[in-house]
Amino acid sequence: MNRSLRFAIACLSAATWTLGAQAQQQPQPPAAGAKPPAGYSQGAPPSEGSGPADAVPWPIMMVTSVEVLRSARSGGLDIVRARGLVSSSAWGAPHLVPITRGEPIDGILDLIFQGVVPSTPAPLGPFMSFEALLPVAPGHPYKGVRVRSGSNAITLKTLPGFAEIAAPKEDCANCRGKFFVAKGATAPAGAAADSIVREADLPYPLRIIKPTDGVPNYAFDPNRLTLVLSEDNRIADAAWD
Repeated sequence: MNRSLRFAIACLSAATWTLGAQAQQQPQPPAAGAKPPAGYSQGAPPSEGSGPADAVPWPIMMVTSVEVLRSARSGGLDIVRARGLVSSSAWGAPHLVPITRGEPIDGILDLIFQGVVPSTPAPLGPFMSFEALLPVAPGHPYKGVRVRSGSNAITLKTLPGFAEIAAPKEDCANCRGKFFVAKGATAPAGAAADSIVREADLPYPLRIIKPTDGVPNYAFDPNRLTLVLSEDNRIADAAWD
């Protein structure tokens, strides 16, 4: 058993669900005191009353890798290991939520990568790594795994196996005071490269507020970066909200 597999098995208590071979109903976290659905056993999902009072479950900003490890000593137990990025250290309780119902036509187990986050804006800062595990019982019908985040999805078509994508170039931790260059626009003449933030390098949802713009609504989204621009197109303020 390799080191990665030993680590994954040791961390199974952090996984949200143990997936049965032929679960026939859509998984939902069981109510307090209730038994999990047939084919599932609950590990350590976020529970009511844990964390801040206003914390809510939310798909993470971006999934960056999906790995499936297989244990020969556990009768073929597969462990899905997903890694991703979140916008601040306020995120917690990483978990994978199965949305596949029964045996899928394409053989792909579909999962949503979620965490819990307070429903208040988060200040700018570097992206934080996030990881979740999901054990899948021996004898399952799946040929691959797809993990979805709030902005992308990664499909692994070989089990066991590994798939990944590159992380975004820009986390906007140091965006304030820099010029914002929209897609298709040109940078100000004479502006140094390190004084520019290009929209093309920000692949996550953006809300751009210009000096002449109103704000028709202010619905909270922890994966959306709000940039408030000055009259000379500099980033005057910003937050994840």
